[in-house]
Amino acid sequence: MRYGLRMVAAGLLIGAAALYAGAACGADDGWVTLLDKGNKGDWNEVGKANWEMKDGVLAADQLQGKDPAYLVSRNAYKDFRIYAEFWVDEQANSGIFIRCEQPESIGAKTCYEVNIFDKRPDPSYGTGAIVDTAKVNPMPKAAGKWNTYEISAQGPHLVVTLNGQKTADVQDTTHLNAGPIALQYGSGVVKFRLVKIKPL
Repeated sequence: MRYGLRMVAAGLLIGAAALYAGAACGADDGWVTLLDKGNKGDWNEVGKANWEMKDGVLAADQLQGKDPAYLVSRNAYKDFRIYAEFWVDEQANSGIFIRCEQPESIGAKTCYEVNIFDKRPDPSYGTGAIVDTAKVNPMPKAAGKWNTYEISAQGPHLVVTLNGQKTADVQDTTHLNAGPIALQYGSGVVKFRLVKIKPL
């Protein structure tokens, strides 16, 4: 009987070790981390801002030119989910651009722009909206706190969720091909501490 108990205990220990090994290897159901508190990640820069990794946060508060600046992923993605954590001040103009057709020319005409812009003159395409594609009403405010964005793109179906609240849900065929994603710095203070993507 003691031998049997030892075998059961050994089996349990082996199972636990296997589970721990899976976690240690970063098994995360297909999620790919593009940026986190210990790693800025590997991005191409379009335009110039003073992006700096400090205290586990990637932040910018100044342009080094007239046009907005972008960090553009080196890989292209077609159908996916994005999870991002960001902080902005009231003056910030930022966003997450997806399915960008021209990686060296980022904008709302060549990508879907999931906006972060509390003071946008037309708030219907401000924070929580997809510019020129899906309006938001009323526009939520993101300034002065850490926020989460969950963005899904599957074929023509696009969904945006800000802090657990769905802000955009639309069918659109403007940008259906795979393309990089991009993080924007336009003005104010913009911080990202986590960006990950799960191809579908």
